Amino acid sequence: MINFEICPMVSDSEMDEKGFVHWKSWQETYTQLMPDDYLKNLTLEKCVEMAHKFPQNTLLLKVDGKTVGFSCILKRDDVTEIVAIYLLKAYHGKKLGYELLKHTISAYCDNTKVVLWVLEGNDRAISFYKRFGFEYNGLEKQLPFGKELQMEYINND
Repeated sequence: MINFEICPMVSDSEMDEKGFVHWKSWQETYTQLMPDDYLKNLTLEKCVEMAHKFPQNTLLLKVDGKTVGFSCILKRDDVTEIVAIYLLKAYHGKKLGYELLKHTISAYCDNTKVVLWVLEGNDRAISFYKRFGFEYNGLEKQLPFGKELQMEYINND
């Protein structure tokens, strides 16, 4: 397995790296799933700005000191929402996404309902979440870039 670390995002340079991974992973993942105009408007600069504006509850996944993935959560009452979990395409299929998701749930989701939203048609992500223990719960929302489906973590421990 690849040598990696998962750590909280704390420095300005890490925020810059997270912004890059956010931008690049959207370009790699959503090219055929979202309108081109929407993706073109999500610039690297906007992603870096968002990383600096909302640094809380963010974990970075680093390989050889380089940020290649991240996750962010939002806690509300008794629900924890994983609002983002992304990994650069070059690191797919190496169990790193699994490790990041496992660490995110362990670090932030104690005794709460855990949910996330996934873009309809993103079959790779939906399959990944199902293998991890998430199930589609019937909730949907329409956004400018497409329909999202809510999945809920079913802890079978």
